[in-house]
Amino acid sequence: MSSPDIVPAEKTLFGHPRGLTYLFSTEMAERFSYYGMTAILVLYLTKHLLLTGHAEGVIGYQAVKHAFESVVGPVSVTAFASDIAGLYTGLVYLTPFFGGLLADRVFGQRYTVIVGGVLMAIGEFLLTQESLFFFGLLFLIFGNGAFKPNISTQVGNLYRAGDSRIDRAYSIFYVGINLGAFLSPFICGTLADKVGYQWGFFAAGVGMVLGVLVYVFSLRTLPPDRITRMRRGETTSSRAKLSSRDWKSIGALVALCIPITFFWTTYQQQSIAILFWSDSFTDRRVIPGLLNYVMPPEWSQSINPIMIFAFTPLVIWYWARQAQRGKEPTTVMKMAIGSFLVAASFVIMAGVAMMTGPSGHSNWLWLIPFFVVYTFGELYLSPIGLSLVARVAPPQVLSMMMGFWFITSFVGNTLSGYLGSFWDKVDKTEFFLISAAIPGVAAVIIWLFDRPLKPILEERMKVPTPGPDLATEEAPA
Repeated sequence: MSSPDIVPAEKTLFGHPRGLTYLFSTEMAERFSYYGMTAILVLYLTKHLLLTGHAEGVIGYQAVKHAFESVVGPVSVTAFASDIAGLYTGLVYLTPFFGGLLADRVFGQRYTVIVGGVLMAIGEFLLTQESLFFFGLLFLIFGNGAFKPNISTQVGNLYRAGDSRIDRAYSIFYVGINLGAFLSPFICGTLADKVGYQWGFFAAGVGMVLGVLVYVFSLRTLPPDRITRMRRGETTSSRAKLSSRDWKSIGALVALCIPITFFWTTYQQQSIAILFWSDSFTDRRVIPGLLNYVMPPEWSQSINPIMIFAFTPLVIWYWARQAQRGKEPTTVMKMAIGSFLVAASFVIMAGVAMMTGPSGHSNWLWLIPFFVVYTFGELYLSPIGLSLVARVAPPQVLSMMMGFWFITSFVGNTLSGYLGSFWDKVDKTEFFLISAAIPGVAAVIIWLFDRPLKPILEERMKVPTPGPDLATEEAPA
C-alpha cells in the first residue's frame, strides 16, 4: 500500500500531484534507454559481435561462452545470442530486489535512483565499444537494480493509502514506460540499421542522461522518502515490526510471483522470437508493389507500445463500466485474464507460421492481430501488478517488495532466453505453440489462486489509515 507517512503534494496537474509528471518523464527516458538497447541487442549479437573477427576482441567472451556451454552444451550463434539476451534481461530484474533493500534500509529512494541512472548511462556508452560489451551489461544490470524499484514506489508515495487515484496514477505511469518503448526502436533501431549499432547504443545512453537530469530537477516536487523522514524524526513507521496482517499480505504477493514468472517467460519473446520472425520470416515492405521501403526489423518492437497508448483508456473505461455493474474482476482475475490473452496471441503466431511454411515470408500486417491480443494481455497484468504491490506491501519493506516483484521478471526472462535458444532447432509453429502453453498454464494457476487470496488482498487494500504511524499496527480482531 502507499505510505501513510506521505502527505500528497498540494499543487496538482490534471488532477494528480505534479511529481507524477516528472516521474512519468524520468521513467519514459529510462525505458527509452532500456528498450532502445534491447531492440537491437539480439541482432547486434547475431549479425555482428558474435561473428568471427569480432567476438575474439570482446573481453570475457571465451569465459562467458564456456560457462553457457558447460550448462547447455555447444551453442550456435543464434542460441548464444538468445541465452545472453535472456540472462541479461533476467538479471536486470533480479538486482531491483537488492536495490529496493538498500533504499529501504540505507540510502533512501532518491539517492538510489540517481546512482542507478548514472550507472545505466555509463553502461550504454560502454556498449559502443565492442571490447567492453560485457562490462556495459554489468553496469546496466546494477544500475537498473538501483533505479527500477525506487522510481516505481515513488509513484505510490505521492498518495495516501486509500486514495482512489493511485490505480489511475500507475496506468498513467505505465503509459510513460511505453512512450519511451515506442520511440526507442525508431530512433535506436534506425541508427543501428542505417549508421551502425554503436550509434543505437549511444542514443540509448543520451536518453538515460536526460532521464537523470529530469529526475534531479523533479526532487523539489517529490515528498521526502522514508529514510529522510526517519532521520528527521518525523516518522517511526519504517521501524515498526511487521504485524501478522503484514506477513499475510507479503505471503499473498509471494504466492502470485510463482505463476507470474511463467507469464514473463513467454512475454519476453517479443524481443527474441518475434524479432527473429520479423527479421527472417516477414515481408517488411510497407505496401508490396507500391511502397517498397523495407522497414528495419526493430520497428516491430514499436507496435506494442503504440497499442498501449491506444488501448489503456479503453481498458480503464471498460473496467469502470464493469465496476458500475458490480462485475469488475478482482485483481487476481485480471492477471489470469492477462496471462490467458498472451497465450492466445502466440496461438495466432502459430497459425501464421503454419500458413507461411518453413521458408516463406508472411506480410508484416500479420503482426498486428498478434500484438492486439498480446497488448490487452499485458494491460490486464503488468500495471496491475505494480499497483497491487504499492497498495498491499507493508511500508517498512515497500521498495524491497517492489524489487521482489521484479524477480518474477528475472526468472521469467532468464527462462525466456533458454526458450528462445530453441528458435533455430524446432519448427516455428511448434515453437509458438510451446510459447502459448506456458502462459496458458500460468493463467489456470492464477485463477485457482483467486479465491484463497481475495480476502487477504482486499483487507489490506481497504485498511483505514488513521495517522502517520498507525498503518503497521495490528488490526483489531
